[in-house]
Amino acid sequence: MMFLKFLLAILPIVWLIIALSGLKMAGHKACSITLIITVIMGMFYKKLSGLYVASAVLEGVLNALWPICLVIIAALFTYNLSLKTGAMEKIKKMLGNVSCDSRVLALIIGWGFGNFMEGMAGFGTAVAIPASMLAGIGMNPINAVVGCLVVNTTPTAFGSVGVPTVTLSSITGIDILPLCTDIALIQMLLTALSPFFIVCICGQGLKSLKGMIPMTLVASLSFVIPWYLTASFIGAELPNIIGAIVSMACMILAAKKIGPKKDPEYEIEIRQEEGEKITVKDGIVAWSPFILIFILLMAVSDLCPPIHDFLAQFRSQVVVYAGEGGSTLTFSWINTPGVIIFIAAIIGGLIQKAKISEMITVLLETLKAYWKTVLTICCVMSTAKILGYSGMISDIAQFLVVITGAAYPFVSPIIGVVGGFVTGSGTSTCVLFGALQKETAMSLGLDPTWIASANIMGAGIGKMICPQSIAIGAGAINAVGSESVILGRVFKYCLFYTIVAGIVCIAGAYLF
Repeated sequence: MMFLKFLLAILPIVWLIIALSGLKMAGHKACSITLIITVIMGMFYKKLSGLYVASAVLEGVLNALWPICLVIIAALFTYNLSLKTGAMEKIKKMLGNVSCDSRVLALIIGWGFGNFMEGMAGFGTAVAIPASMLAGIGMNPINAVVGCLVVNTTPTAFGSVGVPTVTLSSITGIDILPLCTDIALIQMLLTALSPFFIVCICGQGLKSLKGMIPMTLVASLSFVIPWYLTASFIGAELPNIIGAIVSMACMILAAKKIGPKKDPEYEIEIRQEEGEKITVKDGIVAWSPFILIFILLMAVSDLCPPIHDFLAQFRSQVVVYAGEGGSTLTFSWINTPGVIIFIAAIIGGLIQKAKISEMITVLLETLKAYWKTVLTICCVMSTAKILGYSGMISDIAQFLVVITGAAYPFVSPIIGVVGGFVTGSGTSTCVLFGALQKETAMSLGLDPTWIASANIMGAGIGKMICPQSIAIGAGAINAVGSESVILGRVFKYCLFYTIVAGIVCIAGAYLF
């Protein structure tokens, strides 16, 4: 009986895996059909009334639009506006002129700037932008994509100004700060190792670490330490951003002081037009939207109680689900990352002399380009709400408890890997499996915060081999058709990260 309940409950998830992986169906179509299947299951299998199902769907849509989709659109609008004004080209040249050693550039651009873009925007920008920059300054394009895919795993949790972790907290009801602390802790080992991997990948082997150990240690520690402290004391929005800023500054200094000796094997020529020079003022103007995002997010955080508390009063709370146990949705109308990013982007655009009409055009183009993503997230969120309120998540959790027992902490990150591979999104994976992980942990007497953290760690690892991520990388280097080559190169790293994640999770669950 339990096995039958499990099979029926997991049917929507199985369909999603088949649709995306087997049938190669577009995400918005696959998720729309998944929602329809879940609605039918909820009404005819779990006997939810039409009102209960409709209100669960509405709650999912509202939760998806505010703040998740708001942040994604705001972040992508910021990036697209920087492309329109030419600021991104200046940022590329500034980063590329620090060193002519491909390994150093891989660290600064692929690791440092990649983490910064993940923190600001996420959604593939942390692979597409650094990979295109590295390829553009003369690095092997496939190596650039593989390296960026590998190091983009652990920053996923705090990507898009913390949306995946904020979503996980919302789905599970776990307090945000303890969750952020555990997420940073459970990923610390893999995060610290990631810079070494990108050096080896872009340098084509272990031999590329010769002379690079001090520089790579600086890259690792200068990110991990502020990243962990920010997650533990501030929250989900800024760990990647602060960690990346500190790391890039330290790496730029280290490149001058303890960088590797000149080696023709790793030297690349920086292509720059004759007579072109970027002044300090030009640099500040180019970076202005990102600087403002950082300043404003810090200003409205708990670090500035007067501002935070004043803005916090502009919010609404509502219970949407018509049945028992409905979640209370909170809509912060000003003090929410999406609104803050939009404000910073507009001010930054004005500094870069963008016209209001140009900003409106960029916003409309962004909405047009990503409406399918918005639809996908709305469908996934609504599916998760029905699965939760109908009891289907509980049915899956109960079966997993019986089957895996004490070994579940090792399996927990693997579930996240499957979600990351299928959806290509840390946020969607948290929505699909967050409640499942929490309920399973509670059934086994494990710390639900730790197990929920394992879910989001697995999601980042799964993104490494996700078809969408690989397609974004291939497109960024103008190598459409090389997806199978990239997948073959990156798969072994995914396997290694998954095994390490399982070991770390089970050790943390029982030893600490």
